[in-house]
Amino acid sequence: MKENVFDVLMYLFENYIYDDEPQPDRESLESELFEAGFQQLEIRKAFTWLDDLARSRELPTTAIDNSQAIRVFTDEEQSKIDTDTQGFLLYLEQAGVVTATSRELIIDRLMALDDEEIDPDLVRWVTLMVLYNQPGQEEAYAWMENLLFDSPVHLVH
Repeated sequence: MKENVFDVLMYLFENYIYDDEPQPDRESLESELFEAGFQQLEIRKAFTWLDDLARSRELPTTAIDNSQAIRVFTDEEQSKIDTDTQGFLLYLEQAGVVTATSRELIIDRLMALDDEEIDPDLVRWVTLMVLYNQPGQEEAYAWMENLLFDSPVHLVH
């Protein structure tokens, strides 16, 4: 089975995010993931990815007026995040779904998926995971959830 870190994250998100039951401990989750066919290395990378996302809650948020700011992608980011996907991130920010701070966190988490091909669909899922993890983002999370499950967005550039 050729699975990657994102597949592990999706498995966890889909199986535990809406579950009102108490969450199993990490060791039990690792065993479940291994039994489901995921490789140990990918499981460890996924937990590291989630740990880093959880630590982001501790970072200070800034209340900067970014209405005039322009986000310039680094060469490394541009090599992984194509123009359409960059446009989708800009759309999310301009629509008020993500803030400049959450946009940076989304980009960070996308870049942490080192072997992934980043496309707008992957951005939607990572954005949903980031917004779920951030306090006070319930409305933005609901908007992204509707975007993912109700109707795809077709952007015109």
